[in-house]
Amino acid sequence: MNTNEAIPEKKFTSYQVLVIVLLALTQFTVVLDFMVMSPLGDMLIKSMSLSTSQFGFAVSAYAFSAGFSGLLTAGFADKFDRKKLLLFFYVGFIAGTLFCGLSTSYFMLLAARIITGLFGGVIGSIAMAILADLFPLHQRGRAMGFMQMGFGASQVLGIPISLYIANHWGWQSPFLMIVVLGGIIWLLTMLKLRPITRHLELQTEKTAVTHLWHTLREHRYRTGFLMTALLSLGGFMMMPWGSAFAVNNLHVSWEQLPILFMVSGIAALIIMPLVGKLSDKIDKVKIFTVAAIWMTVIVVIYTNLGPVPFPVVMIMNILMMIGIMSRIVPAMALVSALPKMQDRGAFMSINSSLQQIAGGIAAGIGGLIVVQKTKTSPLQHYNTLGYLIVVIIIANIIQIYRVSNLIKAQKHSDKL
Repeated sequence: MNTNEAIPEKKFTSYQVLVIVLLALTQFTVVLDFMVMSPLGDMLIKSMSLSTSQFGFAVSAYAFSAGFSGLLTAGFADKFDRKKLLLFFYVGFIAGTLFCGLSTSYFMLLAARIITGLFGGVIGSIAMAILADLFPLHQRGRAMGFMQMGFGASQVLGIPISLYIANHWGWQSPFLMIVVLGGIIWLLTMLKLRPITRHLELQTEKTAVTHLWHTLREHRYRTGFLMTALLSLGGFMMMPWGSAFAVNNLHVSWEQLPILFMVSGIAALIIMPLVGKLSDKIDKVKIFTVAAIWMTVIVVIYTNLGPVPFPVVMIMNILMMIGIMSRIVPAMALVSALPKMQDRGAFMSINSSLQQIAGGIAAGIGGLIVVQKTKTSPLQHYNTLGYLIVVIIIANIIQIYRVSNLIKAQKHSDKL
């Protein structure tokens, strides 16, 4: 039996819609907090007299602390009500973001980014576990597609608004805006989200450390972890240098950059629900494979571009976003079917950790490959990154087929 065979589409209940909205809003704030560092980079470097290496370390500190946090909490992730876990980490994330907005020195900023990463890095995995608990597999692609709209919204609304208020009230203002918005979302989540405790009924007497070790030992789970790490490697290898490549190689002006972010974000907002819906009706592996092949072509073309008209840059970014989102949505929906319910929180935490750590490593590798002689000269060897990403995408296609086969085998075993 095909694990992704067509099932009649069932509408979400009003409560399921509420859950998706709340989780999408948390994703919006967490993603914006992480992504806004890049467009604020020039302002931060000048106002705090930072070197480029100091700024780079402040960005990567978030990724590595988020990865460490996920591994640290994985053993405990299935021991508590998922609602309480979400509220605990989200309030820590808000506190860390407030610390960022109040920072007056490099070391305060670095400490604030580490704190924000420790709490914020776990929120995505908790949200994924909640969705996997509350939505059956045949609805999960749509649910994840809508939840991931927080990513697109952070580009469409979050980054342009953040840049606007930063220009008027300083680089700290976007972080303070996130704190206010996050406080409102935390309160709504506390009042509206019901306890999520079904997984507790399936718990064994394993300690947190034993539970973590059991999750890491499981061969099926490790296959999913590797797939997620490969997915993250390709994206993070290009992302940190995207603005610099657009400005210095493609001759996009600083005034055009917010428009570029906005257009890419709108594309993501439109694409994600469509791909989510498709992935509930069509084989998720087929969608991923087509999108991956699409990405290999677009990445090679884009990373070899020279100065081109701005509309061409926008079109290429839209085509790139189609490929990125059409891989992420079906891949995450499929990998969520690997863990048993009693292991789901630990699995998602480890999965999120490896995603963050792989991202930090990818950014480091990208920094070793890409060269810029002066602050205004074109980036060199950016196309080398493109070719390396193609190799990673091919490995990712192989890995998603392995994940799909494991899920099919498990379903067949459960029927016997």
